Amino acid sequence: MSVDTVSLTGWGRTAPTTAVRFRPRTYEEAAAVVRGRGPRGALARGLGRAPGDAAQNAGGSVLDMTGLDRIRALDEVAGTVRCDAGVSLERLLRVLPPRGWFPPVVPGTGRMTVGGAIGSDVHGLDHLAAGSLARHVVALELLTADGEVRTVTPGTALFDATTGGLGLTGVILSATLRLRRVATGLIAVSTERARDLDDLLARFTAGGDRLPYASAWVDLSARGRSAGRGVLTRGEHAPLSVLPAHARRTAARRQREPWAAALSALPGGLLGPAAAALVDEVRYRSAPRARSGELRTPAAFFHPLDATPVTDRLHRLSALSTGRSGLVRYRFTVGYGQEEALGRVVRRIAARRCTALRAELQRFGAASPGWLSFPAPGWALTVELPAALPGLGRFLDGLDAEVAAAGGRVCLAQDSRMRPETAAAMYPRLPEFRELRAELDPTGAFRSDLARRLGL
Repeated sequence: MSVDTVSLTGWGRTAPTTAVRFRPRTYEEAAAVVRGRGPRGALARGLGRAPGDAAQNAGGSVLDMTGLDRIRALDEVAGTVRCDAGVSLERLLRVLPPRGWFPPVVPGTGRMTVGGAIGSDVHGLDHLAAGSLARHVVALELLTADGEVRTVTPGTALFDATTGGLGLTGVILSATLRLRRVATGLIAVSTERARDLDDLLARFTAGGDRLPYASAWVDLSARGRSAGRGVLTRGEHAPLSVLPAHARRTAARRQREPWAAALSALPGGLLGPAAAALVDEVRYRSAPRARSGELRTPAAFFHPLDATPVTDRLHRLSALSTGRSGLVRYRFTVGYGQEEALGRVVRRIAARRCTALRAELQRFGAASPGWLSFPAPGWALTVELPAALPGLGRFLDGLDAEVAAAGGRVCLAQDSRMRPETAAAMYPRLPEFRELRAELDPTGAFRSDLARRLGL
């Protein structure tokens, strides 16, 4: 097992802190780290894709779980896979579709470990039908504060605290996931433009759930009558048997959107309201008014930014335009019937000309049993902003108040700046979570920067 001292950040590259990093290769080595932890405790970490400080532990120990990466069993009769917590979702998307199976939930990046996905209780573009990942976990092995390994199953308090519990109940070592049977991993995609937010929401709900995967890009540069305009993208698994060979070759090529090319071509230092509005205009105008039957691979459909330099470009442009690197991801949900609140948030961001680097809208279905899980029935909007924007903290505090007043919540797993009293108001089961932690882990073995900041 290798050991080093490193400075760690989340994907947003804000608030770096230093920890001792251990890289266990066996469950026994992981248990030894937990038993030998220092006064600042320990925390599991995967591929570091949490935008904020959920996978950091200042002055303590961090277990890099990527060395525990074995796919242990694929049961094609039961339709399950058992794998180590360090296996990436990207790897599952390579291994499973050729066998006729698909991961039960596919979030916005494949560069996430199974353990991290369960700890965040991630969701995909089909949450309305499939729910979040906790619904598809058959069992998991959890290394608890006493150094013992417990098998945790759905329907128990420990399971509900762990799924979405951000690694604070223990170290997930392995999990068994229920899979989805598919004819092919190829996705048949439809795209349509919406003229404003009302039109976008109406298009989302039109046609029911015939195409299970759905999300929309929202143009946060548009104001006035066009506020909230966007591009809705929906998809479903396509049967490979009916596709001609040339269509399969076309689908296999990774596609790059015109807006991504426009962003990458921007000279350094030009990221600002005017340049962002230009990119948004290109993205909106280049999208088809209506198109269906386009074929994409899972990587091209679910994770278009994983294979492009756009994400790094966003960080560089943010640093050049504001003088400091870092991105803040603001992700919130409000319930159905609260569309006016959603519209107010969209208009406030547009009016402030915040240079939003990403804006994605989704629909959520039934809530997860996870006590700190984020999804709840309603609308979810994700926005990425340069961390150094003047007055950003106060502005987002104001959005928090708007969201809380509508009965909504901000995503803990992606947060980097929320206040503890806000988190407590948005997550009513937080007292139960604290009580279980106090009982299971009285010495505070598992800690994180986020847990300290929010009093979790």
